[in-house]
Amino acid sequence: MKEIVYRNRLIVIFVMTNLIIVSSLLLAYAIRFDFSIPSSYWPRIGTLIPAVLVIKLAVFWKFGCFRGWWRYVSMPDLVQIVKASFLGSFIFVAYAVLVYRLDQIPRSVLILDGVFCFLAIGGIRFMTRAFREHYHPLRQGTELRQTCALIVGAGDAGQLIAREVRSNPQLNLDVIGFIDDDPVKRKGIFQGLNVLGSQTDITRIVDEYGVDEIIIAISSATGKQIKKIVERCRESDAKFRILPGVGDLIDGRVSIQQVRDVDLNDLLGREPISLDEVQINSYLRGKRVLVTGAGGSIGSEICRQVARFNPQKLILFENGETPLFLIEQELIQKHADLTIVPIIGDVRNRSRVNVIFDEQMPQVVFHAAAYKHVPMMERNPAEAVNNNVQGTRLLADAADHAGVEKFVMISTDKAVRPTNIMGTTKRIAELYTQSLNKTSKTSFVTTRFGNVLGSNGSVIPTFKEQIAKGGPVTVTHPEVTRFFMTIPESTQLVLQAGSMGLGGEIYLFDMGEAVKIQSLAEELIRLSGLQPHEDIEIVYTGLRSGEKLYEELLLDDEGALPTPHNQICIAQSVTPPHEELVVMIELLVADAKARNLPGLKEKLQRLVPEYTPVENKPLAKVIPHPATAMHQ
Repeated sequence: MKEIVYRNRLIVIFVMTNLIIVSSLLLAYAIRFDFSIPSSYWPRIGTLIPAVLVIKLAVFWKFGCFRGWWRYVSMPDLVQIVKASFLGSFIFVAYAVLVYRLDQIPRSVLILDGVFCFLAIGGIRFMTRAFREHYHPLRQGTELRQTCALIVGAGDAGQLIAREVRSNPQLNLDVIGFIDDDPVKRKGIFQGLNVLGSQTDITRIVDEYGVDEIIIAISSATGKQIKKIVERCRESDAKFRILPGVGDLIDGRVSIQQVRDVDLNDLLGREPISLDEVQINSYLRGKRVLVTGAGGSIGSEICRQVARFNPQKLILFENGETPLFLIEQELIQKHADLTIVPIIGDVRNRSRVNVIFDEQMPQVVFHAAAYKHVPMMERNPAEAVNNNVQGTRLLADAADHAGVEKFVMISTDKAVRPTNIMGTTKRIAELYTQSLNKTSKTSFVTTRFGNVLGSNGSVIPTFKEQIAKGGPVTVTHPEVTRFFMTIPESTQLVLQAGSMGLGGEIYLFDMGEAVKIQSLAEELIRLSGLQPHEDIEIVYTGLRSGEKLYEELLLDDEGALPTPHNQICIAQSVTPPHEELVVMIELLVADAKARNLPGLKEKLQRLVPEYTPVENKPLAKVIPHPATAMHQ
């Protein structure tokens, strides 16, 4: 029977709408005459019924009232019903006045007819939805125990989650209420559910109601706020999950399907990034955009973000075949109309770089290709120079020669007072693009930020692998700290800085507070459902060659200037004359090609006087964390 109704749904709705329209008119007459309609009025009623049917059915069809599913009816549907009912009644009134001069048509009947018709058309839809959400057979007598859920956040996101859960019995969730710290919402009722308390009441509510799962649905919450909520959740026995932040919900959709486990990105996130999309759109839309290192963590995310702004062409320049293939396929699936040009090549190959610029004629370049691992580059200094310095130089020269509009280079906080080869080569790359900007029509912009959480080869994947193996988790030093950003945060700010740059600037991003790597390891162990120093051991291995305890974003002689964006500022940096820099870089690259390591390091020192090599040596024996030692 149900299948027959679904197949003939349009016919059923059409017949019911006919009955409602006729019944509304008859009820209006009945009420007007105290349910005793004089016989003299029935002929007029007979002539009005065909007219009102034609008028209102046509209007309801025009406004889409025959489409959609009643069980999913929402406020936008109600708005359409209001519009259709008003217009239908207005046309019917005009017809009654013009054709019959209101002969045997009381004015009150016209008003009551419109009201009854609207209430019935809208009411039957909302009654269908209410029945399905509260009294649907699938919810009654099910053999499976429903998971008792509590939603933290009674705002728009939380209410959308509650509404979806109630309309979808297959989720097997039973939401018992909300948690919210807003005093205005306290003791309020949303979506038929009570706000049961504040965050301090989470443990009590979990115990009192037997809550199995807590859903954190505050998409605008900062990392500190999320961390505080997570700590409250940990005090209870309930499992907890989270709705991604606004930075991940770019399209604005909120769904229970997007709820996931809490991860470090949530706990380290800062204030949600506010992007001036109009400004970004102005320099990317309809442009030919080239991204180097397009298969890497930062490069691939830049490609994803740029694709949102509808460039004319997106050119993916990558040295690795597999990473290039993967990002190309992802972009093709998500942006079928975008022209994507995958190019395998090496930024150190001058002829290859020049051919690419001649053939593709990029207007905007994002330079994310670089060697970035500090210990690896300490062991391979010549390759660091060839890739980070010479590669950047060849690419910047090609951009200058081709008349590229904007060149955005990705740098690092390790370029500030560097103690390692990698940071020093990135500082030279900064200096070169800045000096070239002085004579070029191309705007060369540098963005400088710290570690990217979860990027290829970063500490997080290493920690996760160690935890999966049962430990120990290795930390270089108990006091070592780093600045962290999430991949989406960093790339969104890169795009924003690129839109702001006039040329020659070094943009610094608000990295928040420096994070202790030891605290990071402990938090990751907890998120894995284990206890640090008890289930998983933490040991210290000693700082590696070139590493330092603390990273910086500014040199002593670099002042920071504010920008219109509160999470971006400009470092005032002095660069040597371009001609002098070219000569020194030529000598440096020559030493790199000749593998003259003493000469190479001497020239690095001349180019970056603040470069102070640190020869850290790993500990001969790993030292356990004091808490671990005490536990043992």
